[in-house]
Amino acid sequence: MLQAASADDALAPDEQTGGATTVAATGRNAFSFAAANLNDDERTRFAVGNSFFRRNWVEAPSSTAARDGLGPHFIARSCGGCHVQSGRGAPPDYAKPLDARGEPPVALLLRLSIPGEGPHGGPRPDPIYGDQLRTLAVPGVRVEGRIALQVRTLRGTFADGTRYTLRQPRFGIAGLAYGPASNDLQVSPRLASQLIGMGLLEAIPEQEILGNAARQAAAPGPVKGQPNRVWDAFEQRMMLGRFGWKANVATLAHQTAAAFVGDIGITSSRFPDESCTFTQDDCRAAPRGAKGEAPEIDDRTLGDVVFYQASLAPPARRQPGDAQVLRGRALFEQAQCAACHRPSYVTGDSPLPAFASPALKGQTIWPYTDLLLHDMGDGLADGRPDFGASGRHWRTPPLWGVGLIRDVNDHQQLLHDGRARGVLEAVLWHGGEADTSRRQVLKMTAAERAALVRFVESL
Repeated sequence: MLQAASADDALAPDEQTGGATTVAATGRNAFSFAAANLNDDERTRFAVGNSFFRRNWVEAPSSTAARDGLGPHFIARSCGGCHVQSGRGAPPDYAKPLDARGEPPVALLLRLSIPGEGPHGGPRPDPIYGDQLRTLAVPGVRVEGRIALQVRTLRGTFADGTRYTLRQPRFGIAGLAYGPASNDLQVSPRLASQLIGMGLLEAIPEQEILGNAARQAAAPGPVKGQPNRVWDAFEQRMMLGRFGWKANVATLAHQTAAAFVGDIGITSSRFPDESCTFTQDDCRAAPRGAKGEAPEIDDRTLGDVVFYQASLAPPARRQPGDAQVLRGRALFEQAQCAACHRPSYVTGDSPLPAFASPALKGQTIWPYTDLLLHDMGDGLADGRPDFGASGRHWRTPPLWGVGLIRDVNDHQQLLHDGRARGVLEAVLWHGGEADTSRRQVLKMTAAERAALVRFVESL
């Protein structure tokens, strides 16, 4: 099992991103360690969950009964296929336009919906292609379609005369196998995020997140974050959304079970039906895993995978006392970035304690997020509502670990679709409520911009 230094071994308080859960880790495996304060039994459960997270599922029928049931439609063969090293997925190469002949990007999916509300007030699925495009299929089943991509280059200039370029991707669908989609189809890309600290985010008290919204509403200025209320399949009620690019998922258990059926085609007791619509006869006729009996993943195994993700430790900060990092921190606050990227919390109880360790409770953590929705302007808008999120809303992503994505996943392509080539480009895409902050960054000198980026990458 991977080992890393715990928070108690060598870390100063300002390095302990996840409190006592923190590990001192860098390099390829920086996002793969268990929380440092787990006990031995929990570490065993973490290892079991990790094995089912990483290994491929296979199509049915198969002699590998514990892992059969892949598809019929899918986009990946394992959780780790998208979240490589429990990290951030890579988008397609934006320098090479992707058409119907291109290889499907594994870690990037297209969410689909049509205008109107679906079950529990969520998005309304397309009647033929459902709620997401699935770009792979088992033998004998047609692939739904392929992602098509066009990229527009935008140019701008900082106040000191330095020029920059931004990439604006536009996604579509080619080669639809089951006939045309709805004329008013809404398409939104989603790139797999790194998974560190998910259990700690789930343990932030709800009143803290609602308090973020109340403080922003009372304060002057454009920043007015909103909570999202979403349906949770495990609690069977509407809850505060915390996860997903639009805060459209309330619990890590729901996120995991929904990804199993949506991305891999693995059914569970909470999501017992394959994602085959009524027009997809070949999909509905394909063999099922677990000897034809749902669910294809049992509750215990699913729970172990959820526990694994909930227990992934945030890596310690790097060089928080460096002069350039400290300068960048002051600039971060000066540009009002902390209005949305709230630095710290103290965790409470997990909403679903069966899937999380008690060791996550009572930790002072530094994720740099308010977990609220913000109107980010036209530049980032996808035009696709999701529960209470509009087509211009995005959840504030946590910043911890951003500086290690390059080490873990060999790239640093940020935002929901990977368009930004690093922290600075991500900032330059901020509009709407964050436009004032973006304008302040545009006025910074080259040295100030470098310090700002260095601070964010130290988190």
